[in-house]
Amino acid sequence: MSLAERVPFLQKVGDTLLANKQQYAELMTAEMGKTLKEAIAEVEKCALTCTFYADHASTFLADEPVESDAQKSYIVYQPLGPVLAVMPWNFPFWQVMRFAIPGLLAGNAGLLKHASNVFGCALAIEDVFRKSGLPEGLFQTLLIDSAAVEGVLKDQRVKAVTLTGSGHAGASVAAIAGSRIKKSVLELGGSDALIVLADANLEKAAEVAVKSRMQNAGQSCIAAKRFIVEKTVKKQFTERVIEHIRQIKQGDPMDDTTTMGPMARMNLADDIERQCHESVRKGAKLLVGGDRSGCNVQPMLLDQVKPGMAAFDEETFGPLAVLIDAKDEGEAIRLANQSDFGLGSALWTADAEKAERLARQIQAGSVFVNGLMRSDARVPFGGIKTSGFGRELSEAGIREFVNIKTVWIDTN
Repeated sequence: MSLAERVPFLQKVGDTLLANKQQYAELMTAEMGKTLKEAIAEVEKCALTCTFYADHASTFLADEPVESDAQKSYIVYQPLGPVLAVMPWNFPFWQVMRFAIPGLLAGNAGLLKHASNVFGCALAIEDVFRKSGLPEGLFQTLLIDSAAVEGVLKDQRVKAVTLTGSGHAGASVAAIAGSRIKKSVLELGGSDALIVLADANLEKAAEVAVKSRMQNAGQSCIAAKRFIVEKTVKKQFTERVIEHIRQIKQGDPMDDTTTMGPMARMNLADDIERQCHESVRKGAKLLVGGDRSGCNVQPMLLDQVKPGMAAFDEETFGPLAVLIDAKDEGEAIRLANQSDFGLGSALWTADAEKAERLARQIQAGSVFVNGLMRSDARVPFGGIKTSGFGRELSEAGIREFVNIKTVWIDTN
């Protein structure tokens, strides 16, 4: 198919998602526990991304003329073939669709190995493409365990791989891909810094910080996890953060009044509890939260967190926010960069010139100034350091899994 022929199919994918969003959202909530409101918003975001790429793919993948010594030279963007996607459970539809939508539009086929606790979502996603009229087999869900990934990736028909998940999983998959000289894109963990400077709008910063940290029960790689605050405003900021945390209502995730559901698995709740307790033993102070009933973990806020504590050094994948003192903006940047991770970050200040200067100093794949850290189809998404490599979304994402081919033509 030509790109022009592919676009209507992807537009139909968006329509299918919206027509069945309640069904898909309820499935997500049942399998991994996010609130129904968050799940509906996730399906809607996937549909919006279909529209974005349908509108812009022809520009992103158009032949590009290049001035050279040749009579004619240009760049073409051609598909690689089947791409394996190894995806996590925390955003069961969005993580898959942000690969599949640009990947299929670029002309590739998709093979999905989803997390085992969201196999229902995995089959539903395959059905979305089937209902939308795409050729049978163009997007396939593989109901396999992690041990089978190596065999699939080594198959000569599979040309590339994308993985969203842990550092360990990413390193393993990248090593297998590298051994076969296959392209890989990795979106791994994060310990994102949210820097609050003395001139920031403290109320808005606190509101967004809590929303970022606690959405999806804190199970988000790009959530604000380390609140680095200038000392002169830390007391006022902390008071506002505590207020917003106390407004969170836990309960049945199917209930519209619930604002935070349970964590997805018991071992994840165990791990976030361990990170909190280990940090307290090293001198951190628990200001609020910490009670637990099974997978329901009360939102926690730790103060006096320093390098060397689990809550500073490790990725915390649950409802745990931490406060870190900074004497000035220079120390705030240093503390933000004192991490093995480099996925996202946020900076709060009223000084636009300062914001642009400091944003360039933060070691991360994205910096959001006075706003919520998030992925958005219009801009590239991905990390540096142990947060991965390659980019998803935008023009950069659709060009990750194509052959960027030079055509150079001379007369005889």
